[in-house]
Amino acid sequence: MNGDRFIEVPYRMLPGETLDALLETFVTRQGYDTTDTSDGMRGWVAQLKTQLERSELIIAHDLQTESTEVMTLAQWRSFGRDLADDEEEG
Repeated sequence: MNGDRFIEVPYRMLPGETLDALLETFVTRQGYDTTDTSDGMRGWVAQLKTQLERSELIIAHDLQTESTEVMTLAQWRSFGRDLADDEEEG
């Protein structure tokens, strides 16, 4: 079942270096311009951490590929991975 393939990882459980690396990958993959902020990549990472704190971003672990990545809520929902809805239906 596809819904069991992904789990949400609380960002506070990740070591700082791991979280930063995941966020940097997200910035690169989304094509953000790292010259946009005064602090470049660090500026984006700081902004993304704020979004994580607000639950606007999610860290998802793919059990099938053993990979972990950052997703927006829209991306998470588009994959049918909204765990809250799954729990309410179950």
